[in-house]
Amino acid sequence: MKDFESLLSGLAPEDPFYDRLFGDLKGRRLRAVLRSQEEGCLAGIPFAKKAAKALGLEAAWKKESGEGVGPGEEIALFQGPPGPLVQLENVVIGLLGKSSGIASAARKAGKISGGKVRLVSGGWKKHPFPIKEIIREAAAAGGVDVRLIDPPFLYLDKNYVRIFGGIARTLEAVARYSVPKVIQVRGEFGPIAGEAREAIRLGASVIMVDTGCCADLDEVIRVVKEEKAGPGVRTAFAGGIKMEEVPLLVQRGVDILDIGAAILDAPWLELSYDVISDGRP
Repeated sequence: MKDFESLLSGLAPEDPFYDRLFGDLKGRRLRAVLRSQEEGCLAGIPFAKKAAKALGLEAAWKKESGEGVGPGEEIALFQGPPGPLVQLENVVIGLLGKSSGIASAARKAGKISGGKVRLVSGGWKKHPFPIKEIIREAAAAGGVDVRLIDPPFLYLDKNYVRIFGGIARTLEAVARYSVPKVIQVRGEFGPIAGEAREAIRLGASVIMVDTGCCADLDEVIRVVKEEKAGPGVRTAFAGGIKMEEVPLLVQRGVDILDIGAAILDAPWLELSYDVISDGRP
C-alpha cells in the first residue's frame, strides 16, 4: 500500500483551518456513523482504517472487506474532535464507495456464473498507480481473481506474439522457462484455430481468446477438444464482456473469463456519513 500511504501524508489530526473554524468547540469529542444506503459487498476497508487512524480518530468497524451489507446497515462508528471528523467524510466515502461498487459487481458476476468458471478482472493493473492497489483489493473482495492463473506464470499477450512473429516462435522463445505459459490468440498470423493448435502443440497452459468474438472462442474450444488436450490446457476469453453475457459464455465451455469494464466501471455503492452528538439520527 505504499502509493496509498504516501497520499495519507496530506491528512493530519490538526489542521489550521479547522482549528480556527471549530475553535470554540476545542476539547469536544463527537461521533459519526457510516452506513450503506443499499445492498452490496464492501471493499476498501483496510484503506479506510488507515485514513481514520491518520486523522487520529477512534473507529469501531462493524464490517470488513468482502462482507455483505444491507440498506441502512452500519459499517463503522467514529469518535474524535470536530475537525478530523468532518475531514473524514469525503475521504472514507471516496475510499469505500467506488471500491464497494466494484466488489458488488464482482460478487454478482460470481453468482450468475454459478461458480463454474474462474472469473478474473485483470484490468486493475491498468489503473493509475495511486489507486491500483485499491482497485485490486476491491475486485478480490468481491471474489474475483486478479490473475488469470495462480503465479508464477508467463503471460504472452498480443504484443509479445507480434514481436516474436507468431504463436510458435513466441512459445519456442520461452520454452526454457519452466512455468505455465498463457498466450493470446487473435488470428493475426493465420486462422485462430491454427494458432490454437500451435499453442497446444508447444505446451501452452492457457489459450486466451482476446478478441471479444464468441465465434473465435467456439473455434478454440473446438480445437482443444479435437486435439484431446489434457486438463492442464484451459481456455480463457476477454474483450468487452457484459454481465448478462456471463451465463451464455459459461455454457459455451470456457474455463476462464476476464471481465473488465462490467466490474471495474461499476457504479458506486451509495453510503451515508452522519455526525451525531447525542443519540442516533
